[in-house]
Amino acid sequence: MEIDGNGTSSDKTAGRILVVEDETHLAQGLLFNLQAEGHEVIVAGDGEAALDWLLKKREPFDAVLLDVMLPGIDGFAVARAMRAAQNYTPVLMLTARGRPEDVLEGFTAGTDDYLQKPFELSILLARLKALLRRTQWLRPPSLTEQSGEQATTPADVYTFAGKTIDFSLLELRAADKHTRLTLMETELLRHLVRNPGRAISRSEILDQVWHLHEDTDTRAIDNFIVRLRRYLEDDPAHPVHLQTVRGVGYRFVPEAEVEK
Repeated sequence: MEIDGNGTSSDKTAGRILVVEDETHLAQGLLFNLQAEGHEVIVAGDGEAALDWLLKKREPFDAVLLDVMLPGIDGFAVARAMRAAQNYTPVLMLTARGRPEDVLEGFTAGTDDYLQKPFELSILLARLKALLRRTQWLRPPSLTEQSGEQATTPADVYTFAGKTIDFSLLELRAADKHTRLTLMETELLRHLVRNPGRAISRSEILDQVWHLHEDTDTRAIDNFIVRLRRYLEDDPAHPVHLQTVRGVGYRFVPEAEVEK
């Protein structure tokens, strides 16, 4: 099922939204309410249709609302396929499965945010607006913005050991490559960078980075660290910046401390 609709609005956060939802009544409700907010909306009824829009047709979207429980390819697989194809469109995952393990699986797959069903429309619209604002930050500034007296978004950049993390652009830059980061990778890096040299426990990451307060399998955190080491370390098998603190968690060690 594919439904195409257009809305008009002067709101700068209005965008082109792909809704991936197989429940017709919910899809129609999202279509109606998002159009009322001024968004252009396309609805895909399953994961295959979503990937057709995103990867085969390469249609541009500003955000994806992605249900987890879909016929055929589920939402996790859709998110993984997007990120593997270097499609970094922000994804808000809609899930009836609110267990922390399911949330972490979504983050590991590359989603940017999640919302548990049933949800309040106002909460969904607020979460979507935040994703669209982030999409605007990733766009090159227009000539008008470049000539303005003050940038609309302050720089959010951290440099160490010849590498630069641009938190606002979700990007890691090194001498020979640029790596795009997911929001969750970026937020984990931000927390570690803000606490240089301090041992950060896995439970602290769950609580303060991902806002999960229940006892949760922490292997997803270890998988995130493995990925980040591939981006940051010259030799990921022997990390000097993202160090393991046995029995606790991890610590970030910037260049100045490595040289001691």
